Amino acid sequence: MKRNRNVGIIGVGQTVYSSHREDVNQPEMIYEAVEAALKHAGITIDDVDCVVHGNMELFEMVHQPDLWHTIGTGSFGKECLRVTTGGTTGATLVCAADHLVASGLHDIVMAIGFEKLQEGHTTGGITNMADPLWARQLQTGALTGMTAADVIDEFGEERAKKVSMDYRIIMDKHAMKNPYAHRRLGLEFSQADELSKTSPALVGELRMIHMCSQSDGACVMIFASEEKAKKLCKQPAWIKDHITAHREEMFCVFGDAPYITTHKYAAQKLFERNNIKNPRTEIDLFEMYDPSSWWGLDWLREFLLLEGDEHLKMIENGDIKIEGAFPVNPSGGVIASNPIGATAMVRVAEAALQIMKAAGDHQVPKDVKQAMASGFGGTMWTVLFLLTKEPPVLNN
Repeated sequence: MKRNRNVGIIGVGQTVYSSHREDVNQPEMIYEAVEAALKHAGITIDDVDCVVHGNMELFEMVHQPDLWHTIGTGSFGKECLRVTTGGTTGATLVCAADHLVASGLHDIVMAIGFEKLQEGHTTGGITNMADPLWARQLQTGALTGMTAADVIDEFGEERAKKVSMDYRIIMDKHAMKNPYAHRRLGLEFSQADELSKTSPALVGELRMIHMCSQSDGACVMIFASEEKAKKLCKQPAWIKDHITAHREEMFCVFGDAPYITTHKYAAQKLFERNNIKNPRTEIDLFEMYDPSSWWGLDWLREFLLLEGDEHLKMIENGDIKIEGAFPVNPSGGVIASNPIGATAMVRVAEAALQIMKAAGDHQVPKDVKQAMASGFGGTMWTVLFLLTKEPPVLNN
């Protein structure tokens, strides 16, 4: 990706993610993350040139919430930009902030993603956003059993269900190390068979235990030009590249014509542009947007361009654990915490924290020189990031 100058991530702030943050209103909740991010970056709000703000506007039913939130964001008198692209909003906020700094327009940009779902109606927002006949599959959001059925058809019921539950329990063990995570259930592998039978069924083989929650919470990131980043931060996480993909043919309602998924398309382009031949050895970890354990295991194959059952073996062998060969979602992932307007941003923020060695108890033991993070939206919209420990070589 061509850019005028490098951009470093120098600060990350997160609230605790929870089903109900009744102790604060929206500006107060956002302020918690803003204050934490500024403190992490070692700057004040006076040092911030521009604020980028976003959420799923339909879910809280508040028009232009960024105007109300000014008292929590500190954006009064500053240049502001509002971004809302559905489930990918958090990732698109990062893209926008990166472009604003890389272009030379601003030196320091603060991006804010949030959601306070207890104050709205998520299902009402989804079911009213599209044509009720032609876009029926959109209206289920992430609640679908199709992937579970496909994985079972391909690999057999016993193995598919076991791997899906193993993935879910690994994510929970990661979340137990993350003090910000919403769902920290303390699951053990010995519970797998019982959970497969007793967890309430949602759709087909998709059960409650497999599925992400809806969370209240906010995430804030600070982006700086290379000159400012090197001055302000001992170890910034550098944005090397990112790609956004959305392909209409994935929603074809007529027949079953073959198509390439947005995940695979984005990965192929990103790896080609950055000369990555073997992502599992050249990338040190992956923070993946995984709405359910069925999608999580299936999408490993798409993002890492794997063949056959290699993605299942990664889970069976424990490669995706924090201490594994290729850690996936040391934070616990989307299954653990899902403040939707911030969720995709959290993936990039957590990947950055791993490079900065600032992830706390869920820091992976190996040195993270290159990390990947993904965002995903219900219209099969994928955003994929590549972050590095060293400043990228500019290729203009």
